[in-house]
Amino acid sequence: MAALAGSKHWGPTPPQTIVLSFALAITVGTVLLSLPAASASGESIGLINAYFMASSATCVTGLVVVPTGAALSLFGQLTILALIQIGGLGLMTLATFFYALIGRRITLRGRLLIQESLGRGSLSGLVRLLRSVFAFTVVCEAIGAALLTARFALDMPLPRAAYFGVFHAVSAFCNAGFDLFGDSLERFASDPLVVLTVTGLIIIGGLGFLVLQDIVERRKDGRLTLHTRIVLRVTGVLLASAFALIFLMEYRNPGTLGGLPAHGKFLSAWFMAVTPRTAGFNTVPTAMLRESTILLVLALMFVGASPAGTGGGIKTTTAWVFLGSMLSTLRGRHELESGGRSIPRDLVERAHAIGVLSTMLVLAVAGVLMFTEHTGFVSVLFETMSAFGTVGLSLGITAKLSTIGRILIPLTMLAGRVGPITLAVALGPPKANSAGVHYPPERVLVG
Repeated sequence: MAALAGSKHWGPTPPQTIVLSFALAITVGTVLLSLPAASASGESIGLINAYFMASSATCVTGLVVVPTGAALSLFGQLTILALIQIGGLGLMTLATFFYALIGRRITLRGRLLIQESLGRGSLSGLVRLLRSVFAFTVVCEAIGAALLTARFALDMPLPRAAYFGVFHAVSAFCNAGFDLFGDSLERFASDPLVVLTVTGLIIIGGLGFLVLQDIVERRKDGRLTLHTRIVLRVTGVLLASAFALIFLMEYRNPGTLGGLPAHGKFLSAWFMAVTPRTAGFNTVPTAMLRESTILLVLALMFVGASPAGTGGGIKTTTAWVFLGSMLSTLRGRHELESGGRSIPRDLVERAHAIGVLSTMLVLAVAGVLMFTEHTGFVSVLFETMSAFGTVGLSLGITAKLSTIGRILIPLTMLAGRVGPITLAVALGPPKANSAGVHYPPERVLVG
């Protein structure tokens, strides 16, 4: 925290600080969740299980090895809720906000840290952006909690309904996917209020705070930034196409949409189109999905949410740049263009690096788990992709993971939450100074 308060001493780089902040939150969460007081039975859930649950909450994933509502006490559930909120906003974002709140000056080092954390293009307006982040968070979670409380109050006492409303609103906005019911939201598959409230929170939280701020500040003239336009466009295309495909593929599946009334089919297809975008809730049994739908869900989980949001994955803009540059190459163009603007080459190369690193990470982890878990390739790949995308959906193998699996999957969650590039830079050797060194070019054959 010294960087925020004005220390002039050498310290970790912004990527290292981000990774360390998540590691600190996970460590503290692991200690708290391993206490007997965090367990509903009064006996510790074990250090490995506590580590898994703390990682899943901090990385806003939602994969669980013990049921949150049944296995954890109120103290344990509140610990999970706090970790979700910290993980959704980022520990350093929270720390910086409170420094600004008490009037402490945010140094250049601190501003660089927040710039890295929120993906901001410039250092100007960072404090104002932090205020907007918290305003969006409080307003969205409060509205969501009120709506869910009103619905849950029909089935339980008002105090309990309010607690459930707050917990699931925070979990949805932070794209965490933790639930207290034990069956996620399957009992609300045909309930418009719950489905539309939760999916609305998931979408808003996954858009990214930069996009939300841009929409609010430019609502009068309507001139949105290129980043915002790309995020909204890609998000809209993914949601619409996923809804249509899931509805068609699962319409007659008796294990999912087949047994629901007409409006329930539409609501659950919509929910299933939204939740793989790093949320993790489900209104139909994920294990009962057709293989074609599972393939679609894998793709949605890999893309994930948008930059500076509460989700994981490679991000919508990364996927857009990756595919757009590929199409530009096929058309013989040297630059990626959109809306009268060209995308800088370094961003294109960064998108390619993220795509390749993410693919290698998922395949490597899935390969290890296939050896340690002794289960099918699809289930292992789905679990790994869900962890990397910080989604939380599973085909039913999470609670059966071995000790190695319960260590490796949380590490995959961390990589997906902070981003593979950030993690690689944080853990890699110091950047070499190659200024002024240029080697003669030579072509190699590719393709």
